[in-house]
Amino acid sequence: MKMDPQTSLQRVRDSIRPYEPDPVVFGKLYAQSYGLPAQENGILQYWPVLRKHRWTILATVVIVVTLTAIVSLRTTPIYVAVGRIAINREGNPLIGIKNANDASGDDDTDYSETLETQIKILQSDNIAMAVARALQLDKNPAFASKAKKDAADGSLLQAPTADPLQEAAMLGYVHGGLRITQIPKTRILEIRFTSPDPQMAARVVNTVMNVYIEQNFKTKFESAMQTSDWLSKQLADLQLKVETSQEKLVRYQKEHGILGLDEKQNIVTEKLDEMNKELISAEGDRIQKESRYRLSTSGSPDLLSNLDSTSLLPTLRAKQADLKTQIAQSEVQLGPAHPRFIELNRQLRQVDNSIQGEMDKLAGKLKSDYLAAAAREKMLREAMEQQKTEANKLNESAIEYTLIKRDVDSNRQLYEGLLQKLKEASVTAGLKTSNIRVVDMARVPLSPSAPDTHRNIMLALGIGLMGGLVLAFVLEALDNTVRTPEQAQAISAIPVLGIIPASSHVLPIRGKRMRTAELLEGAEKSLELVTYRKPKSEISESYRALRTSILLSSLGHPPKVILVTSALPQEGKTTTSVNTAVVLAQKGSRVLLVDGDLRRPSLHKLFHMRPKVGLSTVLTGSSTAEETITPAPNLPGLFLLPAGPAPPHPAELLGSTLMKELIVQWRSQYDHVIIDSPPALSVTDAVLLSVDVDSVLLVIRSGNTTKAALRRSRELLAQVNARVMGTVVNAVDVNSPDYYHYYYYGSKYGGYGRYQEETAAKES
Repeated sequence: MKMDPQTSLQRVRDSIRPYEPDPVVFGKLYAQSYGLPAQENGILQYWPVLRKHRWTILATVVIVVTLTAIVSLRTTPIYVAVGRIAINREGNPLIGIKNANDASGDDDTDYSETLETQIKILQSDNIAMAVARALQLDKNPAFASKAKKDAADGSLLQAPTADPLQEAAMLGYVHGGLRITQIPKTRILEIRFTSPDPQMAARVVNTVMNVYIEQNFKTKFESAMQTSDWLSKQLADLQLKVETSQEKLVRYQKEHGILGLDEKQNIVTEKLDEMNKELISAEGDRIQKESRYRLSTSGSPDLLSNLDSTSLLPTLRAKQADLKTQIAQSEVQLGPAHPRFIELNRQLRQVDNSIQGEMDKLAGKLKSDYLAAAAREKMLREAMEQQKTEANKLNESAIEYTLIKRDVDSNRQLYEGLLQKLKEASVTAGLKTSNIRVVDMARVPLSPSAPDTHRNIMLALGIGLMGGLVLAFVLEALDNTVRTPEQAQAISAIPVLGIIPASSHVLPIRGKRMRTAELLEGAEKSLELVTYRKPKSEISESYRALRTSILLSSLGHPPKVILVTSALPQEGKTTTSVNTAVVLAQKGSRVLLVDGDLRRPSLHKLFHMRPKVGLSTVLTGSSTAEETITPAPNLPGLFLLPAGPAPPHPAELLGSTLMKELIVQWRSQYDHVIIDSPPALSVTDAVLLSVDVDSVLLVIRSGNTTKAALRRSRELLAQVNARVMGTVVNAVDVNSPDYYHYYYYGSKYGGYGRYQEETAAKES
């Protein structure tokens, strides 16, 4: 779908409208106009930063790799010898007992603690000193002290050295290189020793294992002997206790006449249990009969008829009901005076009397049963109490007897157990068994473990690369200057109307390499009028693009009076003013270029004019504007108004009513008026003029203007409601990674203009 040209133009103008910029729309238009891509997401947006600081990254990598290689080559080779031992559970499978120093449990958790304990033992000073003496480190000149050395007898556990310094040195040597770890999910300990001498490394590991096993044997033997001595002493005391308690038991039996206590006690207890069962049964029978008796006292024939299955009450009750039915029928049919009715009443009375007699008889029977059950329960309870008294008397005598007998049994069992342990300890002391087994003896290492030069260099390469990347991003973060149009737009919130390449790219000559100083010097001389002297250069194309943005900045009415200012000095505002005026004049417009910088004027120098008259003399009334304004030589349509002599109070003149009247007058006489003003942050001249002009063009220098300066200058102009149309990024380095895409696409068109200029230069 095609868009209406007027609508498209309106969108472009809206995108660069002051105070209400549309960053999204402007970013797309800017990218299309200048060859810069829109902001990319992902890792590609960091590529310019990496290209910009590529030499920093490369230098960091080279330095780190070089230092690592030097250190690796100068480092003394280190050898590591490895040995392995297995530590099984304590105990002797031949006799089925555990050693006295066994700290292992029945589960893996307890045994893991045991392995940790054994690791600490292997790392103890006792083992280290025994290893040092076995290796005769005291005779090594590196550990020899100034004092006279004692002669070594070759024993692993000889007396400590007399020199504490020598002893500390030997312990430090053994501990410093010794490393002991447990192989996961196994009972194997790995012993490592690090040393510059591969022979010494293997000897230390093997000596550590031998010393540890030897001390384990000795510890078990000493423990068994100590246990045997202690058991021998305890057995004598226990034998005496057993004899004494046995005599006391016999004497107590005789004094209390206790014979066969177990059988007699069983009879009394059994009888007591049987009587208790009988009492419980009698109590239940009494409760049942008592409840039946209490029901009989209620006088209800229905309840009593259910208490005894042999009772005549059910029959009498049925006959009574039948007679009542007949009486009711006779009374209705025959009347109360009829003999049949009278006879039925007599029979009913007889049945009632029979029912009452049967009830009295049944109640008497239930009462007799209840009283008999209660009497039986009482007799059983009295017998139960007598049996309890007899059992208590027996228990009183048996308690002391049981205690004495238990003491005798415990002493006898303890004596027999200790006697068995004494025999086992004697057997254990005579056996030389161990739960420690050597899995692998240490071999002499053939190659050093450190330094690994290849690995170190690869690691240094990675570290250097990461460090270079971090340093590059740190340097980028520390750069507080504005470099790209995207940064300028994000900080100022106003669109970027154009970017101007740096002067070093005005006229590169093919086939001839010029020195940088010569190139810059020549560029500076031709930069102010580059659009006139080199109209087909890249900079001239950039100013023409800026002209297009200015003309499209407002719908239907391009700004006539334009104030050009910057945040700080030396940012190219004068160059921008002159070249903007030139390209507007080349378009056929009447353009007035005013040097509004009354403090440091430069327009008269550029066009070789006399500084005696200018804007300052017009504002002070010494001359008129018509007398002072002169046409620019060889530039049709361009008129110049220099600054004139420097006045004592420039700000008062620029803010005067006469200056406002001049601007109104120029607006009607010229198509465009370009006013070059001082920096906005240095003096207030630009701020004073900004309220009277149509638009303000803010110039920033890439890599020179700080973000704070740009932000502050934008705030100053916003405070006075200045109509800022946009910014111009000046002196950009198109070879910089930030402008890589601009240079690539711009060179497609700029190359032809440069070729024509180079051809003209060669011909001249």
